[in-house]
Amino acid sequence: MVIAMREGCQKAEVAQVIAQLREYGLEPRIISPGPRVVLGVVEEISRALAQEIIASLADREEVEEINTFESSWKLVSRGFRPETSQVRLGRCQVGGPGVAVVAGPCAVESRAGILEAAAALAPLGAAGLRGGAFKPRTSPYSFRGLGEEGLKHLAEARELTGLPVVTEVLRASEVELVARYADVLQIGARNMQNFALLEAVGEVDRPVLLKRGLMATIKEWLLSAEYILARGNWQVILCERGIRSYDSETRNILDLSAVPVLKQHTHLPVMVDPSHAAGKRELVPALALAAVAAGADAIMVEVHPRPQEAFSDGRQSLSLEEFAAMMPRLEKVAQAVGRGLARP
Repeated sequence: MVIAMREGCQKAEVAQVIAQLREYGLEPRIISPGPRVVLGVVEEISRALAQEIIASLADREEVEEINTFESSWKLVSRGFRPETSQVRLGRCQVGGPGVAVVAGPCAVESRAGILEAAAALAPLGAAGLRGGAFKPRTSPYSFRGLGEEGLKHLAEARELTGLPVVTEVLRASEVELVARYADVLQIGARNMQNFALLEAVGEVDRPVLLKRGLMATIKEWLLSAEYILARGNWQVILCERGIRSYDSETRNILDLSAVPVLKQHTHLPVMVDPSHAAGKRELVPALALAAVAAGADAIMVEVHPRPQEAFSDGRQSLSLEEFAAMMPRLEKVAQAVGRGLARP
């Protein structure tokens, strides 16, 4: 339920409405403090109770409008916040007028490697640097990251280039450690419904990049985002990275229809990761262009100075030359849909 107060109403009037809602056992939240105060009630309530609350508030002149939720997600709903949220990415905003491009290798393999990648990507227009210090791998024998050492290398790359760092956190117990070094905490596809981890990142002052699960529905994905917002962290970016199918021609199926669907349902900005969807570097630029045309607020691509030497996901990683060739094309598509590329 969303309750919009009359513009310019007094704090005492808002307090009275909050007190009245608390009499029903509810805990309203102030979504927008002014100039037009908006209150939100996220608890599950029956239709009969909702109608009783609406009737009890109907005579209050300071209450301008009351809307009830029609979806099982609440805080992430456009009914809760009609305008698209903007999430900080260094000096850029994901969800603003520009399309942000986050790029970098799948994993932080060495200090020299991540510094080389960052130094090359910054002048090419990247708005953020991606790289995994902790890597969830299908095989326990695959390279699984450098851990805190990798986080330190990412932080050094940020200091040298100014690129904000996006990196994955795997466990609730490691959230504080990763947040010490990273600008954006990534929740990977395998952890989309790790609810303890979602609640943990909801309690830190860091933007969160929430990837769609391998076989998750959009509803399940939005409800996972709800866990984060319900803990107080509103800085969430949704990332479509492809869902599993029977076709082996690509690693996953990129669900571009999810972009406009999400735009209907939620105020959270949307990113697309064409690298994990394609699994083949030659397909990545076309999917990235299509994602921008579909309305994505950001793109995440894997880029490696020497993809053939990558410890992981080399087959889907663009070379620096391929990334440089893609960026002007992305700019043209962004301009064609009334946007541009976000510049750090």
